[in-house]
Amino acid sequence: MSETESPYRLAFKLGVSGRCPRCQSGHIFSGWLKMAPKCEVCGLDFSFADPADGPAFFAQLIGAIPAVVFALWLQIKFAAPIWVHVFTTLPLLLLPTLLLLRPIKGWLVCSQYLHRADGGRELTRIDK
Repeated sequence: MSETESPYRLAFKLGVSGRCPRCQSGHIFSGWLKMAPKCEVCGLDFSFADPADGPAFFAQLIGAIPAVVFALWLQIKFAAPIWVHVFTTLPLLLLPTLLLLRPIKGWLVCSQYLHRADGGRELTRIDK
């Protein structure tokens, strides 16, 4: 971490790219949303990481508000039948939510590490 870069910005940058918060080279995911057991480069154990329902909450919040506004506008302006909503509003609700889950989960995991949050216990961190 550079001296001018804040942990908040670093957590966001590393989380969105799915990089290890310690070495910034390894990967934190072994699948789309499945956490790797440890970093393949520096060996950081990711068992501390528990973002719980945070990624789903933020992804739905970000994705649902524009979709609901669009659905209301479509319904009020055109009195659209339900099948129109299935083909327009449903993809607008699902796609952003699904696409945002991984970067948000990565951001929360990196934030947990960089801020030493581990369920009320302090993490030991070895800086490179």
